Amino acid sequence: MVDQKYTIPRWVSLLYRYGQMYIGDRLKHLDIGRGQHIFLNTLYREDGLSQEELSSYLKIDKGTTAKALKKLEEQGYVTRQVRDEDKRSYRIFLTEKALLIKDEVRAVLADWRTKVTEGLSEEEKQMALTVLEKMGTNAAQLYEETMKGSKETT
Repeated sequence: MVDQKYTIPRWVSLLYRYGQMYIGDRLKHLDIGRGQHIFLNTLYREDGLSQEELSSYLKIDKGTTAKALKKLEEQGYVTRQVRDEDKRSYRIFLTEKALLIKDEVRAVLADWRTKVTEGLSEEEKQMALTVLEKMGTNAAQLYEETMKGSKETT
C-alpha cells in the first residue's frame, strides 16, 4: 500500500495551494485576489482575448472565469468590450492600471518559480516540466472523455 503522504496528486495540490498563498500574499497590496493573477498574466501575453478563449487556454470553467474577470473589472484592471463578430461575447483588455503593475506581477510569478525549483538542476527542471505536462494532458483528456460520456447519458 502506498503511503498517502507520498502521492503525486498530494504534492501537486500542495504546490498549487502554497503557490496561491505566496503569490496572493505578495500581490494583496494591489487588491489582486488568489487566482486572478493568472488571467492578468495571460492577457499580458495576448491582450484582447475573449472570455471563452481565456477559459479554454487556462482550462478554467466559464463561470469561474466570468467571476474573476468581473472582480478585475471592478478593480480597474480590465475592461470588457462586446465582440463585433458575436454580440453575446466579450473581448477582455488590460487597462493602464494593469499595465503599470505588469513588471511587478511577472516578478512575483518568476520569484515563485525560482524559489520552488531551488536546488534543481536544469535537467531536473526540464524533467519535472515534461512529466507534469504529460500528467496535465492525461487529466484534460480524462476530463473531456468524462464530460462527453456524462452528456451522452443525460
